[in-house]
Amino acid sequence: MQEPRRARKKTKATSMDIAHRAGVSQATVSRVLRGSPLVNVETRKRVEEAVRELNYKVDRHASSLRTQRSGTLALLLFEDPTPDDSHINPFFLSMLGSITRACAKHGHDLLVSFQQLSDDWHADYEDSMKADGLILLGYGDYIAYESKLAHLVAQGTHFVRWGAVLQGQPGISIGCDNAAGGALVGRHLIERGRRKVAFLGDASTHFPEFFARYCGCDGALREAGLRMNPALQVDADSSEQSGYDAARTLIARGHAFDAIFAASDLIAIGAIRALTEHGLRVPDDVAIVGFDGTPMARFSNPPLTTVVQDTSGAGELLVSSLLKLVRDEPAESVTLMPTLEVRASSGG
Repeated sequence: MQEPRRARKKTKATSMDIAHRAGVSQATVSRVLRGSPLVNVETRKRVEEAVRELNYKVDRHASSLRTQRSGTLALLLFEDPTPDDSHINPFFLSMLGSITRACAKHGHDLLVSFQQLSDDWHADYEDSMKADGLILLGYGDYIAYESKLAHLVAQGTHFVRWGAVLQGQPGISIGCDNAAGGALVGRHLIERGRRKVAFLGDASTHFPEFFARYCGCDGALREAGLRMNPALQVDADSSEQSGYDAARTLIARGHAFDAIFAASDLIAIGAIRALTEHGLRVPDDVAIVGFDGTPMARFSNPPLTTVVQDTSGAGELLVSSLLKLVRDEPAESVTLMPTLEVRASSGG
């Protein structure tokens, strides 16, 4: 009896098969799979259609050996003071989600690493093939942080950061137009009849994002013939406890104020608690506005008016800008416009 013929082993499609099906060269297929901008739209569509039809899977290991790239981006999160053990600013959690989605869209893995600012976090990820480039979130005192950014530039590391876009800064930054956000707050408070606006947050070059928010609000007040009073400014970092302590300090100074612009939502939420304990009603006695647009702002008591930063757009820009650098393509810093979400804390 004749033995049944063995089933022919199914072979995996190759890039040469893709090239034949799409009617292009193998080099063109390689460019499309790498996401190169040098391929026109029509050719790219033909190649992508052939990839789907042949169920082609990229051999990431072989590809990384050829290109000396890992296909992975590293996200370094830096510690922030928080009441729990996370030490992650809630604002960055929403940013983390948008960055993860953007990496998936661009066909890259994401390595998330938690760093302390005191650590040697600028160790070379690229030479060890851990990642093709770095995304940096959070930095504390910018004056101390700037030298580490300069070190990354000097050693040729591909990196982008979320933060203030400053003249002459090392590397590429994607950031919010903090001055414009501060101006939104100033105009909003003036419209609500507030004239004596306090600011809770460090207003110095050590914290350029907070400083720009302060200056933006001051500019809006000056347009109305008013100004920020330095006696109503109290330093605070981005935590509820710091906001609570800063508001208590502000009250103890004895200067009259009818509004608070808090440099972050966390500061604002802590300040609301301090005002309430002191018998001040929000917003009847004191209007309060935060900054960041964190989810918890909707659930504070009262719900917090806040400047909303574009975390979705930021995630896409951080990833796409970094990939441009990895491919040795030009990239530049970008400033995103914020919006104001008016809620009950400012009389909305």
